[in-house]
Amino acid sequence: MLSLDKVPNIVLILLPSLSVILASGAVLWGVHWFIIGRHPELGNERKFPRQLILLTLTVVSIISIVFTLPIDESSRNQIIGLIGILLSGIIAFSSQTVFANFMAGVLLRITKPFRTGDFIRVGDFFGRVTERGLFDTEIQAETRELIAFPNAYLVNNPVSTIRSSGAIVSATISLGYDVHHLKIEPLMLKAAEQSGLEDPFVNILELGNFSITYRVSGLLTEVNGLITARSNLFRTVLDILHGEGIEIMSPTFMNQRPMGDGQSTIPTFVAATPTQETVDAEKIVFDKADQAEQIEGEKLQLIAEIANLETTSPEAQITDKAQLKEIINKKKERLKTLEHTELGEDNEKNIPEAAPTMNQQRNPVAGNNQSTNTVDSHPENG
Repeated sequence: MLSLDKVPNIVLILLPSLSVILASGAVLWGVHWFIIGRHPELGNERKFPRQLILLTLTVVSIISIVFTLPIDESSRNQIIGLIGILLSGIIAFSSQTVFANFMAGVLLRITKPFRTGDFIRVGDFFGRVTERGLFDTEIQAETRELIAFPNAYLVNNPVSTIRSSGAIVSATISLGYDVHHLKIEPLMLKAAEQSGLEDPFVNILELGNFSITYRVSGLLTEVNGLITARSNLFRTVLDILHGEGIEIMSPTFMNQRPMGDGQSTIPTFVAATPTQETVDAEKIVFDKADQAEQIEGEKLQLIAEIANLETTSPEAQITDKAQLKEIINKKKERLKTLEHTELGEDNEKNIPEAAPTMNQQRNPVAGNNQSTNTVDSHPENG
């Protein structure tokens, strides 16, 4: 049985270890609050390096506690060796994948095959890029799902990117041999023009056993409306061809059921009823991608504006210099806020208003007939 006179000795022996445990816990808690806890707006990608710092400090704290334990030297060395073996095993099993994704992320940032907001196709997946990280890339699919790709997968597989300057929208149909192609092609060109596509053209893709396969294509300059533009093209092709009495045939008609001489596959005309409001499908489907593209564009604009303001002529008046410095600081704060913004459902509510421009700062005193100085010779892009 433990005697009371030995308790002070035991406490003195354990005091260094208890002190290190308490100090390590306080330090880890303080560091966690300072680099992670007080930044709830950080995304997972930006939290990762901070979590690595916290993990390193945790390992150092554990080793420090082991050194202060009241045990013999051989036992202490065995514990430290066990910790080293565990860490080595974890690093050995995970480093290959982690390092491969990290290097692939660096390569994607150098080559820049796509940017935030672009439409890309990888394998069977298609969507808009919402986030580009060092280890993975996230896209938003047409079903509004968020799909994350390891960067190594994007490097090892072909990636198709729709150019922001325009995309080709196409519709493929099969028509019978009884209708001459010189009659079909003008109608399909008319359908493409009415659907809002520019520079339309028609190709004959295949001469099948029972039908001819046509494809009508046109240039869509506003790529953000890709889904709606494709649907409008299909709808217009149906309306124009059926309006001209042309059946959109397929070889399966012959295989499924016989067609009578006077039987037609053209549906009965139905007058369109006006709808209350047209739903913008792209804003619903690609909401996060729209936010990501908007933030990325504003960041690039802010960087250009800050560089432009910092090179303003030194001949500006003293009051304008102070005003200029204030505007630059506000733009830098705005840029920092955008850097730490995590996209989500309520992202637009959480983002503060954009930084004011030089002209907006001067509007309150515009009525005092103050003269315009050389600062105005460098207008902002925004």
